[in-house]
Amino acid sequence: MISQNTLAQPVMFAQARALFPGFMLCGVIGLAATFVSEHYGGPQFLYALLIGIAFHFLTENAKCLPGIEASAKKLVRVGVALLGVRIAASDVSDLGVAGVAALVGAVVLTISFGVVFARVLKLPPMLGLLSGGGTGICGISATLAISSTLPQTNENERYTLLTAIGIAAFSTLAMVLYPLIVTHLGLDVQEAGLFLGGSIHDVSQVVGAGYIISPAVGDAATLAKMFRVAMLMPVVMILALGFHSRRKETAGASSAKVPLVPVFLLVFAALVVINSLGWIPHAVVTGCSEISRWCLVVSIAALGVKTSFQKLAELGWKPIILLSGEAAFVAVYMLAVVYLLRTFG
Repeated sequence: MISQNTLAQPVMFAQARALFPGFMLCGVIGLAATFVSEHYGGPQFLYALLIGIAFHFLTENAKCLPGIEASAKKLVRVGVALLGVRIAASDVSDLGVAGVAALVGAVVLTISFGVVFARVLKLPPMLGLLSGGGTGICGISATLAISSTLPQTNENERYTLLTAIGIAAFSTLAMVLYPLIVTHLGLDVQEAGLFLGGSIHDVSQVVGAGYIISPAVGDAATLAKMFRVAMLMPVVMILALGFHSRRKETAGASSAKVPLVPVFLLVFAALVVINSLGWIPHAVVTGCSEISRWCLVVSIAALGVKTSFQKLAELGWKPIILLSGEAAFVAVYMLAVVYLLRTFG
């Protein structure tokens, strides 16, 4: 008698073979983006996006499309889930009550500002939510995580890509300019770390900006930034619960299979708890962080392949104003916090 496992194997091989061309395309784009970033400088994610857009024509290829779709929607969840190994409860205690309150305020207020400012500019609130979340939490990683909780529509995919491009650009600009602001204002190590870690979008740019000034500032900025990364879990959890009914509607016939809380969020939370208990060796943390980065790079490359410049251009100039306004808002907020802490702390 033939077992169910024996019958399932050919099906699994057939599915893997169907996904292979598109997955390899996005993987090669990720490798190319990494090579350019490591040898010539610049943000790895932005290169993956732009190179991916150049291969948009391959979405019309029936052999590539399944792997591209899987890379864009599935890998991002793996990448975000594995981010949990980078966070520990001790990070919170090291910041102090004032620092934690300031960073929570930065996340909540930036997301709120993004939604409100999007309405003022007569843009979709979803774009304000994505851009505000990406700017307020941890850049492209947060944008992809938030996007995965939203209804999976073509419009939301375009908003996600546009937000990712804008965040990569503004985060790189901030990495260059904000150390000059720190030096000009004469901020001390803790003040500089709180400002840089609380206002720059992506983790890598925070590290770069901090170590431009000094190793001590780099460490302080990274600590503040990792707390913002930790805010990803409660924010995405709330959004997942809020948009659960809409995700069921877009899932159609398979709506019964849509969980109330996405599995990747539960894995993220579990890894944070396990890492806080000190049960994950440093080598495993490093390995999981690297796997997470590669999953996100391949996913953003796939998202780039799925989107054309023509569709992005249809959104007009207002999203640029939205993203620049959010970047300015969180920077001014963190500077105000630094001066309040200096005066009354």
